[in-house]
Amino acid sequence: MEETDQLRERSNRVRGARVPRHRDPQTAGNFTASFSALGKLAYAGAQVSASVHDLRTGEEIVSIDDRVVLPTAGVGKLLLLVEVSARLTSKDVSAYGILDKTPSDAVGVAGLWQHMQAPALPVHDIAAFIGATGDNTATNVLLRQLTLEAVHARAESLGLKRTALLDLVREARGPDDAPQLSVGSTHELAHLMARLARGEVVDQMTSERVMGWLAQGVDLSMVASAFGLDPLDHRNVDHNVLLVNVTGSDRGVRSEVGAFRGPRAAVSYAASVQFEDNSLATRLCVLEAMRALGNDILEYAH
Repeated sequence: MEETDQLRERSNRVRGARVPRHRDPQTAGNFTASFSALGKLAYAGAQVSASVHDLRTGEEIVSIDDRVVLPTAGVGKLLLLVEVSARLTSKDVSAYGILDKTPSDAVGVAGLWQHMQAPALPVHDIAAFIGATGDNTATNVLLRQLTLEAVHARAESLGLKRTALLDLVREARGPDDAPQLSVGSTHELAHLMARLARGEVVDQMTSERVMGWLAQGVDLSMVASAFGLDPLDHRNVDHNVLLVNVTGSDRGVRSEVGAFRGPRAAVSYAASVQFEDNSLATRLCVLEAMRALGNDILEYAH
């Protein structure tokens, strides 16, 4: 009975999320499809969080449990990229040179470097692998060089209190390991992406470099599936829209953070869902709900 009450309360929070205010209610969507789709997930027992910010006005136009901290899987690698880029900007010697991969760095299946013969790569190229594919090997190599503590300090300097990269990428997590690779609140993540898009994270050069790495991302399976872009070629404007995003996937976790610009508006967004990944049908429902948010973003911006 208690569990049923909790599910009902969670669903009501999503259904009762603040309805966004648009510049032109006659032509812009009102995100009701997003609220409905995400509300169904919440009613079924998933934890759902979403946030959308208008980049021109700074207004948060969608807020669904956006202060809740949820697992974000590979999205936390964004914080590592910020640290790398900041060191490149400051000409910190630790961010230069060529780094070797070791057998212990290659874990999981995400990324390409573990399948390549190249035993070492320049730091900039390693970061590009992370931006493009969320490369696990590249992530662990950079964390060995820069340290997790430095990434934590950078996140703290950016004012992030609910968002963190917690650990290396691991094949399995034991009792002494962090339970998740990363966690975050969608409010903080959408705000961070907005600051990156405006060139305000550390400085313009640092922000633009991070956005350039992320612009190579090939995962358009979640929110971005609604935008009709070529997964392998969307660095430039296509049909008057432009996307930069980063995603995270793990069993029972789907998360995406992005910036999307259309001819009428530009937004930053973040969406995270934690769910019981016990069937393909359940997973497809999660992806469908995230695509519904993408459809509403497209309607708002285009």
